[in-house]
Amino acid sequence: MQSYTIGQAARLLGVSPDTARRWADAGRVATHRDEGGRRLIDGKDLAAFSVELARGDGAEEDVPTTSVRNAFPGIVTAIKLGDVAAQVEIQAGPHRLVSLLTREAVEELALEVGMEATARVKSTNVHIDRT
Repeated sequence: MQSYTIGQAARLLGVSPDTARRWADAGRVATHRDEGGRRLIDGKDLAAFSVELARGDGAEEDVPTTSVRNAFPGIVTAIKLGDVAAQVEIQAGPHRLVSLLTREAVEELALEVGMEATARVKSTNVHIDRT
């Protein structure tokens, strides 16, 4: 049976090696050591764990489910509301991100200048998640 290192498992699960290591330390996924002392996860155990994660068992922190991977957590610095559209600016470290979205979306997210938010970038689109 194929076994995977923590790093390989992390890549397959789409998380960092530190996250995979924490899951293993917490006993969420079983590991064993090879003759070189590396921790390995059996393929069947990793497959079962990946299905469990996909089901969203609620064991994870409050992390939004999204297909957008480029996240820029920051602070809302400006909001310009029009009748239908809105422009939201977020400063994420040295990065200034601007998103054009509907006024309704800004109101539903209850966005305000000074609050934390995450800009998610996919291709040429910027998505805003309230933190």
